Amino acid sequence: MKYTQLGRTGLKVSRLVLGTMNFGPQTDEPTSHSIMDAALGAGLNFFDTANVYGWGENKGRTEEILGTWFAQGGGRRDKTVLATKVYANMAGEGDPWPNYDRLSALNIRRAVEASLKRLQTDYIDLYQFHHVDRRTPFEEIWQAVDVLIQQGKVLYAGSSNFPGYKIAQANETAARRGSVGLVSEQCLYNLAERRAEMEVVPAAQEYGLGVIPWSPLNGGLLGGVIKKEVEGGRRASGRSADALANSSVRAQVQAYEDLLDKHGLEPGETALAWLLTRPGVTGPIVGPRTAEQLESALRALELELSDEVLSGLDEIFPGPGASPEAFAW
Repeated sequence: MKYTQLGRTGLKVSRLVLGTMNFGPQTDEPTSHSIMDAALGAGLNFFDTANVYGWGENKGRTEEILGTWFAQGGGRRDKTVLATKVYANMAGEGDPWPNYDRLSALNIRRAVEASLKRLQTDYIDLYQFHHVDRRTPFEEIWQAVDVLIQQGKVLYAGSSNFPGYKIAQANETAARRGSVGLVSEQCLYNLAERRAEMEVVPAAQEYGLGVIPWSPLNGGLLGGVIKKEVEGGRRASGRSADALANSSVRAQVQAYEDLLDKHGLEPGETALAWLLTRPGVTGPIVGPRTAEQLESALRALELELSDEVLSGLDEIFPGPGASPEAFAW
């Protein structure tokens, strides 16, 4: 396994992040535990979840599955860098009471205690704000987080789905308070969706945040969907199917798969390997539903992409360019 520092911190994390969003909704508890065992056995130490995962009536279920895995002992918790998130409404369905969502000091305190209980641990390594809260000032957010850090319940704070200016605002406010501030940003970033390169990634690099891309295969679009249709009759579904209905997108994906076929490369592994070449990226989140999918993701760590392949990928999926030149002239 390859490791790197998380942003400007001294924390060492694996270059792949195990995403757990499927644990519960799509992957049962025993299989989820087996996948986590396999990940840890391969040296993958960075696990990502969120308090809302499980969704609907089962929100919180994913954290519970991690908690029962940690409870098995064997050094599981000590070996794992655990990241979870706060923002979503965790009140019961139809519950009208306020203050069970967003980033008020009250909800942050409440949400941390609930996550710790579900996760069966006494601390969270990386506590991430799942979305921007436009109603709560960062002074209040950092006051709440600083208390949790002093109590030893949270070690680091990160953001998710923040625009570049909010990353700057958050960390400038933290600096004025003498707080550590954000150390990571989890954002939508992949070959087909590169808008993060214009503002988010540069802001993260400027402020010393590690970039953690989610949806590295763009909802499966970069995982060889057309090839699977042709060879196995497996039609794309969900976001991939909607995207492929657009003829220009389908042509782009076909060009991508043709390029990789020419070089004997697997699409999903290549998409992950490409992200690992990008400046500022700590590691992409992979969300395997099966052990086989985890094995495929791990192979991306050993994949070296040639200059010819990298330039070909840039031609098919051009980035937005540097800011402000990309939109100013």
